[in-house]
Amino acid sequence: MKKIIVSLVVVFCASILNVKAETIEVCATCNITSIKEAIVIAKDFDTIVVKKGTYKEYNIIIDKPLTLIGENYPVIDGENKGEIITIHSDNVTVDGFHIINVGTSYIEDYAAIRVVKSKNFIIQNLKLENLFFGIYLEKAKEGKILNNTILGDAIQEYNSGNGIQLWYSKNIDIENNYVQGVRDGIYLEFSDFCNIINNVSTGNIRYGLHFMFSNNDIYQDNTFEKNGAGVAVMFSKKIKMYNNIFKKNWGSASYGLLLKEINDAEIIGNTFEENTIGINIEGTNRINYKNNDFIRNGWAMKVRGACYTNTFFENNFLYNSFDLSYNSKLNDNIFDNNYWSNYTGYDLDKNGIGDVPYRPVKLFSYIVNRTPETIILLRSLFIDIIDFSEKVSPVFTPDNLLDNNPSIKKIEW
Repeated sequence: MKKIIVSLVVVFCASILNVKAETIEVCATCNITSIKEAIVIAKDFDTIVVKKGTYKEYNIIIDKPLTLIGENYPVIDGENKGEIITIHSDNVTVDGFHIINVGTSYIEDYAAIRVVKSKNFIIQNLKLENLFFGIYLEKAKEGKILNNTILGDAIQEYNSGNGIQLWYSKNIDIENNYVQGVRDGIYLEFSDFCNIINNVSTGNIRYGLHFMFSNNDIYQDNTFEKNGAGVAVMFSKKIKMYNNIFKKNWGSASYGLLLKEINDAEIIGNTFEENTIGINIEGTNRINYKNNDFIRNGWAMKVRGACYTNTFFENNFLYNSFDLSYNSKLNDNIFDNNYWSNYTGYDLDKNGIGDVPYRPVKLFSYIVNRTPETIILLRSLFIDIIDFSEKVSPVFTPDNLLDNNPSIKKIEW
């Protein structure tokens, strides 16, 4: 009974607030001509509607529950003087603005939008250009970043910021954003239980997406293309990576996905296409790789060491220069029922499984890891001979690193 009474009181109070909420209009010919002025006179839960036009303002502080809406994408021009909008309140929505000319500082990380110690916020339908940092969350939680376009013009790492940055934040949904031309497209540090869904992160200097010390996050249905490197997941655990595209992340030190010191993750249904290295792995344990496509990469996977109890099941390895690089003689990882386009075995009983196990680590891959210049011999007959000799009698590669049940046909799912 007490719970029912409390619920009724909450509903009653909320309806009172809604009744009292007002709409304030801002435009060049309105009574209120600046966004700052509108925020000062607004009451909790009011809506501020900003009409089309250009508003040269920065250091806009939102310190009360408000909805700030732009009509026909009004421009907020910070004139390169500093941060543009800072949110210090719960229950704030910012929707429909074109924000340009964020200030640059090497002491303070100026952002187009910063959210500080707030919850239940929505940042959506924004166009951000000429920025240092785009959207910066600091100890925020239970918020949404939706349908934003973030366009930077970064040239070097040291003097550029990230498109969307989370620091000590939790339960954040980042969906349907387009990020280009910044340092890291999306960056999470000490940020848990976040969902990163259906974003495009392309043409960024360092990473399309970067995790540091962040746990229990999900990223799925995203595209990471032509970045310095696609995605880096470091010092994190229980990350779920589903149905993403890692494409054309190409360069001497580039890869689609970097995994370093992560545990208990899932990598399922992803496409790694035309990357220097599809996945670069170091110090990872208990990772489940399933239903992934590795297509025309330099290396599909490079395993650099300290990687234990991982499973690779029903993946397609298609026309990669090297399927697998492995720098240790010890192996307790399991490869089973994958399709390998380089497999030359047979299937006499016609059960769809090769009768001869497949050895994915070639001796030439081992040689190239130690002497990169030998890559010029890649297509020579000599290389075919030494790979065959290692296949017959493994000396330099783990003798138990086999796919005992290679699929004869490409796996469809």
